[in-house]
Amino acid sequence: MIKKLLYAATLVAGSFLFGQGVKFEEGKFSEILTKAKKENKLVFIDAYTSWCAPCKLMVKNIFPLQSVSDYYNTHFISAKIDMEKGEGIQLAKKYKVNSYPTYLFIDGNGEVIHRGLGYFEEKDFIQLAKDADDPNKKLAVLKKKFEKGEKSPEFLNNLASLADSYGDKELAVNALRRYFETKQGKDFTEKDFNFILFNTKTTDAPTYIIFQERKDDILQYISEEEYNKSNNRFKLNTISKKSYNQDTKLFDEKYFLSEVGKIVGNAEAEKYLQKEKAEKALKNKDFATYEKISLDLYKDPSKEDSGELAMAAWNFYEKATDKFSLERATLWAQEAVNKGEDPMNTGTLANLYNKIGDKKNAKIWAEKSIEIATKQYGKEAVDPDMIKLLDSLK
Repeated sequence: MIKKLLYAATLVAGSFLFGQGVKFEEGKFSEILTKAKKENKLVFIDAYTSWCAPCKLMVKNIFPLQSVSDYYNTHFISAKIDMEKGEGIQLAKKYKVNSYPTYLFIDGNGEVIHRGLGYFEEKDFIQLAKDADDPNKKLAVLKKKFEKGEKSPEFLNNLASLADSYGDKELAVNALRRYFETKQGKDFTEKDFNFILFNTKTTDAPTYIIFQERKDDILQYISEEEYNKSNNRFKLNTISKKSYNQDTKLFDEKYFLSEVGKIVGNAEAEKYLQKEKAEKALKNKDFATYEKISLDLYKDPSKEDSGELAMAAWNFYEKATDKFSLERATLWAQEAVNKGEDPMNTGTLANLYNKIGDKKNAKIWAEKSIEIATKQYGKEAVDPDMIKLLDSLK
């Protein structure tokens, strides 16, 4: 399902009004608060970033829905705010927004009374809004319920997510521990394993503690080597986060290389640093720097991860104009496909062949992308842009 959604994502403008959809106000945050207070409504904030894929999916798939807009437009004064621009930077600090998309429900006094995180399907997104109007769904009330011994899995899962988004890590961890305490041995399912892995990005995440505590259960689904790789990834993500200054947009290279070197060795640490610099450059819309670093990083694509190659190839397809860069990106996409075909990397390869003028190969790989998507996920998962590309090549 996640792969379907990510494959369907397309670039969408960051902030605008929908003709038929959630109405997002423009203007300063203080003005939006004043309007909400005057109309006796809560403020709904879609806290997003320009690089966030789930944010774009919400814009494309959920915000335009009639059922969603009917509820949100009736009950809230809504606004979309880029947390990395303008007053969004200070709002992100004030409301402890560090994952995207985050949804804030704020009263007229500027206090957060409810929040959510990540991609939501239609019914769940409407329920999130209803929960904001329900005093029994507020964190303080839920905490009291937890302290009285509530053990419902759904309740504990929701409480852990909500507590984490509010910055109450201790409560989040305790809720997760209670959630998993009945899941021992065979009762620990693949769904539980995926839940931990999906929600753990850094060692600061509440689920990371569970990841460590439930290692034996997790090893039912992955090898010790894969477990250690995941553990290292969480540590590396944490180091990257701590070493990067959001204001100056620079890394503390000495700290980064020293700490990463302890995990992967000094030789690999420099490569990790370059990858992090490339990622940040892309997020900061500095494609020239991203392009230069990537061309150096992926000189030998046969040694690289297929997912990394496919992502770099797509980024070049979208933004590169230099013929050499586009031809290199085509080689990356081809190598990614060689390592395992999926709708995403075959589609990227088709687009790149088309962009460099090789219509024959563009047609071959567009057909392949559509075929794989249909077989794996059904016709509804086929990228409409791939159909348009194929039609243009006939």
